[in-house]
Amino acid sequence: MKNRTRIVIIGIGAVGSTTAYTLLLRERVDELVLIDANQNKAIGDALDMNHGLPFLGRSKVWAGTYEDCRSADIIIITAGAAQKPGENRIDLLKRNGAIFESIINQVMKYNSDGILLIASNPVDIMSYFSWKKSQWPVHRVIGSGTLLDSARFRYLIGEHLQIDPRSVHAHIVGEHGDSELPLWSLANVAGTELSLSTEEREQIFTDTRDAAYQIIDAKGSTYYAIALALDRICTAIVRDEGSVLNVSTLLVDYHGVSDVYLGVPCVVDRHGVREILDLDISELEKELLHRSAAKLKEINTSLGL
Repeated sequence: MKNRTRIVIIGIGAVGSTTAYTLLLRERVDELVLIDANQNKAIGDALDMNHGLPFLGRSKVWAGTYEDCRSADIIIITAGAAQKPGENRIDLLKRNGAIFESIINQVMKYNSDGILLIASNPVDIMSYFSWKKSQWPVHRVIGSGTLLDSARFRYLIGEHLQIDPRSVHAHIVGEHGDSELPLWSLANVAGTELSLSTEEREQIFTDTRDAAYQIIDAKGSTYYAIALALDRICTAIVRDEGSVLNVSTLLVDYHGVSDVYLGVPCVVDRHGVREILDLDISELEKELLHRSAAKLKEINTSLGL
């Protein structure tokens, strides 16, 4: 590997700029490139971050062009239309398709061996779209998937049980959206079953699934937690960790589900998705996973993908 790590962020809105700042604060990267259709916004953010470098490490930050993707290890795409109050993630699809087509074509002119990390919603659809359009190996086109949803799930379980959420082991899988599902059959604290009633479980999952809507209604958009989730994925890649993260990837006969991107626990290292973990889930959970997949596959088919 080359000595210097470069991450490019395309789309310097709330999610893109917060992700850039998070990566900078945690000193994950040597070179950080900001690209946006509004170049002045990218220039302003880069200048603002550069002024803080005396308090940090030796990272280099600049507002760039697609040509700067040439030697990038990771290209994060956060560009796209913002989710409006009351609008679900799938409603964003038509507005984001044209934007992504242009972005992928530009990236491909300069980079053929990096990793595409997709964060724009609806993330599973846009990840599948990006894989199809780029024709890159599937392990190098990753969606942020249900990593954030799983973090919300663990946080809410931890709050309810008064246990550090880092000690809660629980997964949300499927679509990053309304058809996602909780894997209660595998949820535990140090291997012990969770002492939660059916009503408590239903409320925790509802609050997990609807968290984004609550935040959007309150302040317009979500960006802090997703920036931390993207930072976590980038760290697993650049440090070659082999970490298990619930990212979105192409499923091939995963409990009978194929040809769709969904969030499931994957081993992530410097090559991208190294392995998809085959979880021993319940029959009900399999049925819900199939429903989630069917919903997204129908949309992919309508797009001609």
